[in-house]
Amino acid sequence: MTRITHIALDDANMPPPTPEIDQERKVAMFDLLEENSFVLPEREKGPVPSGPYHLSLSIRDKRLVFDVETEAAEKAAEFHLSLGPFRQVVKDYFQICESYFEAVKKLPPSQIETIDMARRGIHNEGSRVLQERLSGKAEIDTDTARRLFTLICVLHFGG
Repeated sequence: MTRITHIALDDANMPPPTPEIDQERKVAMFDLLEENSFVLPEREKGPVPSGPYHLSLSIRDKRLVFDVETEAAEKAAEFHLSLGPFRQVVKDYFQICESYFEAVKKLPPSQIETIDMARRGIHNEGSRVLQERLSGKAEIDTDTARRLFTLICVLHFGG
């Protein structure tokens, strides 16, 4: 009951993604729905609606918006996060991904592996920032944070 069973990205006003970005998005969404952990903490105003949850991610007024509903379409939570703490790590992640996608086309496996290790390190940093920003709002495990960070990057692509 403490999981996401549906996810939507509000990317209607964004340019079309590159094939690589689109593939990253599809993989992250598939993996996220296959396995995730998403817990809304108790709140003073009453009980938290129990999951599983539907999550909608969007960027509105330069803020990252998590809109969480139950499967019965009951509002469970909504929180807005400043994009500021994500900007540099998203920029770094896109730069290293670009290098990785180019490397795959023409470099030997040892060099690709080095770039991929750097890419994973930046990805881990982004997921750590996300977990910090969600503190007190939602508890997520590391794998869920990594997949959500990928989706945040996809939203940033057009932002």
